Amino acid sequence: MDHYIDIRLRPDPDFAPAMLMGALYNKLHRALFDLQATDLGVSFPGHKRGVRARTLGDHLRLHGTQARLGQLMGADWLTGMRDHTQVSEVLAVPANSQHFNVARKQFNTGSPSRAKRYAKRHDISEDEAQQIYAKLAARRIELPFVQINSRSTQQRFSLFIEHGKPQEKPVAGSFNHYGLSPDATVPWF
Repeated sequence: MDHYIDIRLRPDPDFAPAMLMGALYNKLHRALFDLQATDLGVSFPGHKRGVRARTLGDHLRLHGTQARLGQLMGADWLTGMRDHTQVSEVLAVPANSQHFNVARKQFNTGSPSRAKRYAKRHDISEDEAQQIYAKLAARRIELPFVQINSRSTQQRFSLFIEHGKPQEKPVAGSFNHYGLSPDATVPWF
């Protein structure tokens, strides 16, 4: 993770930044899936947390080696987004960078099917299970998210993204096809 590319959304009067970021991130996911890339990470330097302000912002940063980032950009995955983005060259990561883990965070939203399965597993009534799940669903999620279409399952879902706490040293590991990892870090500057 010694190089990066910054992709910034251009202001657009017809599309909200969240909509453009969703389209951009979906295209990136498809490209990472098609390349079977497990060595490219992402971060969102402009992300905001909070129930009312949760957004990934208008800035996506790709992290990897110079060669791998070049290979990704050679795949021309930005087709259709070029007018909406400003893309930097492949740049070297500053030497004094901190490191963050950027990971997917999943929440139990209390769907009826989950409550039904819970009731069956724990030998309780469905009403009791619904009450338990209602408490979980009532909490407010403060993490930024994007609506994404899974390339492997074809399902549409909300992908919640959590930027961890700063670390002095990088942690190596692999990334999924969303550019996220449960433990590996990316440079933060």
